[in-house]
Amino acid sequence: MSVDRQQAPPVPPSGDQVRAVRRAWPVTQRGRAAGRGPRHRRERRPLYIPVAGKFTLAVAFMCLWVGLSTWIAQGWITDLSRLGGPVVGWAVVILVALLPGAVVSFMAASLALDRQPALRVAQPTTPVTVIVAARNEEAGIGETIASLWRAEYAGPVTVMLADNGSTDRTAEVARATADELGIDLVIIREETPGKSNALNTALLSVTTPYVVTVDADTLLHREALSRLVSRLESAPGDTVAVAGTVLVRNSRTNLLARMQEWDYYLGIAAVKRMQGLYQATLVAQGAFSVYLTEEVRRIGGWPDAIGEDIVVTWKLMEGGNRVYFEPTAVAFTDVPVKVTHFMRQRARWARGMFEGLRAVPPWRQQRPLTRFVAGIDLFIPFLDIGYALIWLPGILLFALGFPLVVSAWTLVVFPMTLLVYGLVRTYQSKHVFGPLGLRVRRNRFGYAAFLLLYQALCSTASLAGYAQFLAGTRRRWK
Repeated sequence: MSVDRQQAPPVPPSGDQVRAVRRAWPVTQRGRAAGRGPRHRRERRPLYIPVAGKFTLAVAFMCLWVGLSTWIAQGWITDLSRLGGPVVGWAVVILVALLPGAVVSFMAASLALDRQPALRVAQPTTPVTVIVAARNEEAGIGETIASLWRAEYAGPVTVMLADNGSTDRTAEVARATADELGIDLVIIREETPGKSNALNTALLSVTTPYVVTVDADTLLHREALSRLVSRLESAPGDTVAVAGTVLVRNSRTNLLARMQEWDYYLGIAAVKRMQGLYQATLVAQGAFSVYLTEEVRRIGGWPDAIGEDIVVTWKLMEGGNRVYFEPTAVAFTDVPVKVTHFMRQRARWARGMFEGLRAVPPWRQQRPLTRFVAGIDLFIPFLDIGYALIWLPGILLFALGFPLVVSAWTLVVFPMTLLVYGLVRTYQSKHVFGPLGLRVRRNRFGYAAFLLLYQALCSTASLAGYAQFLAGTRRRWK
């Protein structure tokens, strides 16, 4: 390890001091100030439903939806049972329709009930350290460093480049950009391959209460850092991390990038909002998230895993802590534009989920809501199996005139999927893009391809990732 340091960051307050200050912050006054206006008039407030109540309503809606779907699908089950027996008939319907319907209906109800709490801390000033882990990122590291310089954050910010044995000019370009912009950049080099090694080596030099991770190909919106820390400081005292929103930067490259734009904007955002509602965001992604420094150290830093951000998040929550999601803390990242690179990335994500399940099984989570949300991941492989190995062959059989799997019965899951995407599109446009001065670019062809083709790629890649995990094959960062 080598360190190139321009200026040492200040010594932070202890974790107990940080929590004490956060608990003491008053809630921002909203609406009419006390003592003003006619006393006999009362402001109308929306009906408040606690998180546990929202969870109960979402589960009840899911049960009703699955019950209705099962009743409607009786004819379909009977037809399939004549061909392969009742076990086959029920297995196909469960994997293709009932299980996806359960997950999607729970998510739809959760999103409909979600009301993002207001940010109580408008201008956080707590010192933060931003770690940018990089390996051979000469082409884009300068833009990433510049986006951190443009970040509107009222407190001290220390920027660290964790150079994981780059063989190009990554460090030189980062240093030149920092010198030009007047950034106090700390460059730490770690030769041992692996992103977790680079992050943990940088963590040794962090002296601020909060640590933020940013990928080397990710650019922050000017308000992103402030909003991310604001959510952390507005959340309950046992909140240990907040995940930001990551959207696609290079969506105009080709059709694959256009499809991924909708996945990040709708699919991933929907999952994170659902998880964030229950204060159990399962992935504080390395691309853009904030953590309490002492909590990351307490669990031993980032683990040696292909999905190090997944495992570290699950370990942080294991003792009953919460992880939030902030939709308005927006960063933009480059996505794979070649199918082979995309499939490799999604296989890594699927393998990382298995690593998280192995490291901290859902039943070890202390909070019941976290336990339930994490437990959903146990069913994700079955969704991929149902889609890749049953649904896709069913489409081929349908085209050949054999509507055994894909038929009128399968339409029962489509309305709920479209409802979820409709809810997310409305929310993103009104509550995320609007306040930030962003706009959604036209991408109708990409949206159609996303609805019709995208899941086939994702499920196939995920099955490959599961197989790699079970076989114990060599892991790759990229």
